[in-house]
Amino acid sequence: MNQGHTTQLQQHLLDFTEGDESVRDQIIEHTCERLRLRTRQMLKSFPAVSRWSQTDDVLQNAMVRLHRSLAQVKPESPCQYYGLAAKQIRRELLDMARKFNGAMGVGKNHESDFNKAVPRHQSQDLKPENLEAWARFHEAIEKLNDDQKQVVELLWYEGISQPQAAKVIGVSLATVKRRWQSSRLFLSEQLDEVWFD
Repeated sequence: MNQGHTTQLQQHLLDFTEGDESVRDQIIEHTCERLRLRTRQMLKSFPAVSRWSQTDDVLQNAMVRLHRSLAQVKPESPCQYYGLAAKQIRRELLDMARKFNGAMGVGKNHESDFNKAVPRHQSQDLKPENLEAWARFHEAIEKLNDDQKQVVELLWYEGISQPQAAKVIGVSLATVKRRWQSSRLFLSEQLDEVWFD
C-alpha cells in the first residue's frame, strides 16, 4: 500500500473519528481505486456472481453499504477501514450470489463449473459442489475475529503473500502465519471440511 495514500487516509479517518462527518465521502473517494482492486479479487472467489456480474456492478452496491456503515462505525486505522469495506463487499457478493441462483435467478437453470473460477492462488482441493457450500464458507469468514479475518482477506481474497500481508498489517511474519493457521482451523471446524491448504 502506498505510504502517501495510507497517510492521507489515516488523516481522513482521524478527522472522521473526531466528528467531521463531511469527510465520509472523501474517505470513500480516496480509496475507490483500491476498493475496486479488492472487489475484483474478491469477485474471483464468487463464481456464482462473476459469471453474471462485473466488478463495477458489485463495487457500486458495496460502496452504498460502506457509506451506510460509516454512519454507524468509525474505523480508527486504514486496516480497520479496509476490513469494514471488505465485509461490505463480501456481503454484497453473497446477496448477489443468492439473487442470481435463487428460484427465479438467471443462473438457476444454467450449469456452472465452479472449479474453473477458483483463483490460481487458491487450493486445488477446493471443490465446492453448490452455491450453498460457497455461501457457508464466506459466511463462516464473518465469524472469524478481526485479526484472523484481516489475514484471510489479504491471503485468500487478495492473493498476496504472507510476507506482504505482514507488511500491510504491520506485524511479524510469524504473527501472520499464526493467524492464518488459526483461521484455517476455525473454518475447518465450522464447515467440517478443509477448504484450503
